[in-house]
Amino acid sequence: MTALLETPSAAQPPEERQPRRSWRPVLWTVPPVLVVLLIAVYPIMRVLSESTKTKSGRGAGTWSKVLAEESFRNALWRTVTIAVSSTIGCLLLGTFLAIVLAFVPFPGSQLVGRLIDSVLTVPSFLVTLAFTFLYGTAGAVNALITQITGDKEPVLNFLSTPWSVILAEITFFTPFVVRPLLAAFAQLPREQLDVASSLGASPWRVLRQVVMPEAWPALAAGGSLTLLLTLNEFGIVLFTGAKGVITLPALIYTRGIVAFDLPGAAVLASVQVLLSLGLYLGYRLLFARLTNARKEG
Repeated sequence: MTALLETPSAAQPPEERQPRRSWRPVLWTVPPVLVVLLIAVYPIMRVLSESTKTKSGRGAGTWSKVLAEESFRNALWRTVTIAVSSTIGCLLLGTFLAIVLAFVPFPGSQLVGRLIDSVLTVPSFLVTLAFTFLYGTAGAVNALITQITGDKEPVLNFLSTPWSVILAEITFFTPFVVRPLLAAFAQLPREQLDVASSLGASPWRVLRQVVMPEAWPALAAGGSLTLLLTLNEFGIVLFTGAKGVITLPALIYTRGIVAFDLPGAAVLASVQVLLSLGLYLGYRLLFARLTNARKEG
C-alpha cells in the first residue's frame, strides 16, 4: 500500500502534460526567409549603404547634395505626375471596358477580352514601337493627315513629350484594371441586378448603387497596382520619351550607368524605394478599410 501511494500516477490531467516542442515548422520557414533576405532585403540595404558614401568616408553629404539638385525635383515631380495621370486614365478606360465586357453582350466580346489580356504578355517597348509607327513624324497617322490636308509638316509631334508616355502607359497598363474588375463583376449575384431592374431602377442607378459598391476593392487593387507599376516604369519612358522626359528611373539609369555616380544613383534609388513602399502600405490600408466596410455593410 505504501509503495502504491508513493508511486506517482502515470495518468496526469491533460492540462498538466507538457507538449513536445517541434522544430519542424521553424525549419520550414527558414528557406523562404532566406530567399526574401537575399532577393529583397539585401539589395535594399546595399543601396542604402551605398547612398551614404562620400569622398571623405560616410555621411549624409550625398543625400543633401542630390536632394538639393533641380534635376531631382523635376524628375520626382514628373514621375508622380505621369504615374497619377496614367493611373487615372487606366481607371477610367479599364472601368469602361470591364463594364462593357461584363454587362453588354455583343458578338466577339470574348475575343476582345482575350486581346486585352494579351497586352500583358508583350514587353512594354513593343507598345512604344507601335506608337512610333502610328504617331511618329513619319507614322501612319501623320501620313494619312498630310495626304488629306496636303500639309508637308507633320501635324502630330508629341512622342518626346510626357503626353506620349502617359498614353503609352494607359495602353499597356489598362488590363491590370480590367482583369480584377471582371473577376469582381463575375461574383456579383445576377439576382440583385434583376431585382433592381424590376423595381424600375435605371441602368445608371443600378451601376452606381449595385454594381460599383461591390467593385470598389477590385478597383482599388487594380488602381494601386497600376500606380505602383507606372511609378517604376522605365522601358516606356526610355523608348517613348527619350531625352525629353526624365523620370526618377531614367535619372537613376543616367546617373548610375552613364555618369557612373553610384552614390548619387543609390540616393535616387532609395527615394524610389521609399515611394514604392509608402504606396504599397497605403494600398494595404485602403484595401483593408474597403474590405471591412463591405463586411459591415
